[in-house]
Amino acid sequence: SRELFVITYGALVAQLCKDYEKDEDVNTCLDRMGYGIGVRLIDDFLARSAVKKCRSYSETADMIAQVAFKMYLGVTPSVSCSSAAGNEFSLILDKNPLVDFVEELPAERASLCYCNLLCGVIRGALEMVHLAAEVTFLQDRLKGDAVTEIGITFLRKAEDRKQKRN
Repeated sequence: SRELFVITYGALVAQLCKDYEKDEDVNTCLDRMGYGIGVRLIDDFLARSAVKKCRSYSETADMIAQVAFKMYLGVTPSVSCSSAAGNEFSLILDKNPLVDFVEELPAERASLCYCNLLCGVIRGALEMVHLAAEVTFLQDRLKGDAVTEIGITFLRKAEDRKQKRN
C-alpha cells in the first residue's frame, strides 16, 4: 500500500544516509533503485491500466501524471511542456506523498535529493517502452521551493539509438 511504502521509504533514505557520506552517492543509489523498480513496474502498470500506446511525448507525459502517479501514489501532478521541440516536460506536484513524514532536510544534507527514487522509476519505466529520457528534480519543497517539480527530457526513441550503431 501507499502508506506502507511512504513509511518504509523514509527509513530507507535514513539508512542510505548512514551508509554513504556524500549526498551524491545517496542520490545515485536512490536513482539506481528507482530504475530497477521502474523496469519491473511497467508490466504491472500496462496490465492494470489497459492504456493504449502513446503517440507523442505529450501523451506520454500526461499518462505518467494522470494515470501512473494517481495509480501508485494517489496524486495527479500537473504537466507543462517547457520546450519548443515538445520533448521537455515538467511534472508539478502540489503534494508529494513521499515527504508526508518529513519536515525538512538537515542542513548537512542540503544536496540530498530525497525523492530521487521517483526519477529512477520514471526513467526505468520509459526505457522499457523504448523511450530514452533524462529525469531530474528541478524544484523541491524540501529545499524551500514553492513546488516539487520533476523534469522529463525525452532524448530519442531507444530504436533510434540501435539503428545508429548498425
